[in-house]
Amino acid sequence: MTSEFSHIVKLSELGADKKSRKVTADDSERKALAKRFDLPAIHELTATYTLLAEDSTIHLTGALNARLEQSCAISDEAFPVTIAENFEIIFVPETEVPASEEEIELAADDCDIIEYEGNNIDIGEAIAQTLYLSLDPFPRGPNADIVAEKKGLKSEEEAGPFGALAALKDKLG
Repeated sequence: MTSEFSHIVKLSELGADKKSRKVTADDSERKALAKRFDLPAIHELTATYTLLAEDSTIHLTGALNARLEQSCAISDEAFPVTIAENFEIIFVPETEVPASEEEIELAADDCDIIEYEGNNIDIGEAIAQTLYLSLDPFPRGPNADIVAEKKGLKSEEEAGPFGALAALKDKLG
């Protein structure tokens, strides 16, 4: 599978020193990522990052900045979103990740590990995944409350546990 925002780094180019770089998605990359992530638009996607190789483990740290539009989960209207996210990702060869059938609990540090094959890593795909994980899974636009009220949907306060208690209290008098 080819990534919409592929920026391949050859491991042979890394050496022992840190390498700092910046990558910016062009118009076609932003459009393709918006389609992949079901977003109305991505207007800007930039990441500054540093790579450090320690044997076969590659450390990627940096900051992602994006201006995009998300669709409101209530009204389906597009609204602007700005994302500024720091990230730390560790690339490890596939053979170094234990394959086990037993259930394991992941620590926060374990969740930012990406396996790689061969002699290349795809920085762009790692950044794209970081962007996706930074998105609000249930975005509420500026008109969400108005539309929810018109549709007869409960507000977050009414739908939550305290709202249920308040409704019960009203029924009991």
